[in-house]
Amino acid sequence: MQLINKIMIDSALKIAGQINADALLICVDLAEDMTLLPEELKTAIGVIIVSREGEELPEGIRNFVRKLDVPNVNLTRVGKIKLAIAKGVVMNLFRKEDKIVCLSGVPKFGYADSIFVIDVGKEFEILTADYINDIVESVRPEVFNAALNLACEIAAQGRESKKVGTIFVLGDEEKVLQLSRQMIINPFMGYTEEQRNILNPDLAETIKEFSAIDGAFIIKDNGAIITAGRHLNAALDSRDFPAGLGSRHIAAAGITSVTRAAAIVISESSGNVSVYKNGKLFVAIEKPVE
Repeated sequence: MQLINKIMIDSALKIAGQINADALLICVDLAEDMTLLPEELKTAIGVIIVSREGEELPEGIRNFVRKLDVPNVNLTRVGKIKLAIAKGVVMNLFRKEDKIVCLSGVPKFGYADSIFVIDVGKEFEILTADYINDIVESVRPEVFNAALNLACEIAAQGRESKKVGTIFVLGDEEKVLQLSRQMIINPFMGYTEEQRNILNPDLAETIKEFSAIDGAFIIKDNGAIITAGRHLNAALDSRDFPAGLGSRHIAAAGITSVTRAAAIVISESSGNVSVYKNGKLFVAIEKPVE
């Protein structure tokens, strides 16, 4: 295994050098094997390791790699790459014109088996929006990432063994509230912004509980949840929307087409997580087949 990983990392770095790639994205657990590489390879290109939340990198590689967290849920190979690149764009690690070499593998096998070359601005299966750098113009990157992590967890786990579908609308909250209406009593009313902030890990289970309620979560740019159970009025005409997607997706695309907000949708039927901005799909992360 170690020899295979060393060869794959070496090959990925060489490809990255030959095509003048902007980064090497490692989407399989190779952190320990990275310490075996020669120093010149370690510093040849920016290396980003995708790892689960809470995992620490080996001390020997912390000085030359960056860590990009993904939620501790089961993801497909392509889903993990999509999620990592979407987060990298939001964190300004990647730009529209960047080329990325991505090293991937099946987690249970413990070694890398695939190398992808991804053009961030052209790879429509990964990122489909025309202008991807304004995805978080009205919300802080850490808030977007926390919401995306939580959405992936809800999609994977459901609630009490039942599938759940919901929407997180992030940023431009004043206009979003004008274009929506409350369907239930606001469950977050009366709490401080710190208590109802999506960045507060103690709130995760509460959010998951309320995700079963019909309607959307409205979240401020700083992560404070304003309300849940909100009906979005600014839906796109379904005739102008791709076939096969339901009312949540239409509502999410609609609200982002008339505001500066971003919206994250969890599909109750498929378990997929989709992100919308400017009325368009930014990225869709497919739920693994059981």
